[in-house]
Amino acid sequence: MWRRLHKNNKSPFRVIIFGFILVILAGSLLLMLPISSQQGVVTPFLDALFTSTSAVCVTGLVIHDTATYWSQFGQVIIILLIQIGGLGVVTVAGAFAILSGRKIGLMQRSTMQEAIAAPNVGGIVRLTGFILRTAFAVELLGAALLYLVFSREFGLLQGAWYALFHSISAFCNAGFDLMGVKAPFSSLVDYAGQPVVSLVIALLIVVGGIGFLTWEDIRTNRWHVHKYRMQSKVILTVTGMLILLPTVYFFFFEFAGKPLGERVLLSVFQAITPRTAGFNTADLTAMSETGQSMITMLMLIGGSPGSTAGGMKTTTLAVLLAGAIAVFRRRENPHFFNRRVSQETVVQASTILMMYLTLFLTGGLIISRMEGLPILTCLFETASAIGTVGLSLGITPQLTWVSHLILIALMFFGRVGGLTLIFAALSRTQGNVARLPQERITIG
Repeated sequence: MWRRLHKNNKSPFRVIIFGFILVILAGSLLLMLPISSQQGVVTPFLDALFTSTSAVCVTGLVIHDTATYWSQFGQVIIILLIQIGGLGVVTVAGAFAILSGRKIGLMQRSTMQEAIAAPNVGGIVRLTGFILRTAFAVELLGAALLYLVFSREFGLLQGAWYALFHSISAFCNAGFDLMGVKAPFSSLVDYAGQPVVSLVIALLIVVGGIGFLTWEDIRTNRWHVHKYRMQSKVILTVTGMLILLPTVYFFFFEFAGKPLGERVLLSVFQAITPRTAGFNTADLTAMSETGQSMITMLMLIGGSPGSTAGGMKTTTLAVLLAGAIAVFRRRENPHFFNRRVSQETVVQASTILMMYLTLFLTGGLIISRMEGLPILTCLFETASAIGTVGLSLGITPQLTWVSHLILIALMFFGRVGGLTLIFAALSRTQGNVARLPQERITIG
């Protein structure tokens, strides 16, 4: 598959897109098999496609409860799809090529660079190895910690499977869970006051969502933050603020009636999980519309570039805010940490924002009109899909096939990325634009 994709698609962006499509279709066919369901029946293609897309795009929206509908074989397929989607289809394919001893050509290296948002092609094979080693180490550590709780509740073998499944799902920011054995679609509500499960899952989400290049910066420079790349500094700063501010809101307004320890855990977890994990330890339908709206905004922002997370990305938000500040201060360019942000980056951030808002609003309006559901509920669902989050107010299983197709498209867009789709469609820059006459236009 690795060589065939590059032979038929010269653009690295097209390789990324077709790689995701192939894995999604393969996963759909496997999930349709009778062995994949607990009842031994053939799963309808659209249901299998929805589940496969949600897994590969590390979203977590589901039509069928993962624990009660899918068999052990089906659950293994789902977690493999999550692992491939979280690390990236190209990264996994590249890893197999490296392990098999194949030579990685310049085109393949360029594709791997785009897939993990690396700044340059040099050292991309070494970086891929670092990503895989770190990812598996973190997932195994997370599983070991979760096993301390799950082994007591589900037994030694079942507890080990539950620990591994949830660790991979959390690190890959997928949000799939097996807690439907307690109550269908219940996620981690039973563990709201359990510190080990709440904190381990939350940490896995954050580690998976900050990006592979940020890991490398932390490994290389340790506590010497001033040596970090500008992007890593921006990611860590924005991530910290997006955890702190919602936590304060949830603590004082949404969970004020809970005991102090549980209140803190609930607040921190619900602040982290919309970025783009999909687990929840609180009943989201019981939250206020303000709380649900805040989660919707967090879901649209998503994680960081080159990570296991989807969404609009923290760096996009940072560039937009810096651009606004530059306008207020009458600066020519926005700045981060005494470094200038290029105009091209600002334009790309604005384009991404426009695309995400357009698709998020359009999808929500169509689903609301077709299904006769409240618009805020439908917007919560479309934000969850395009942000590849997986949180839901419980309407996903009841939606019609047209709405499911809309969510599938949004999940795919949110994981692959808007600019990747644009660059794949427009493989060559329009060279005559620079020769057009310029004229000033007034904005606002």
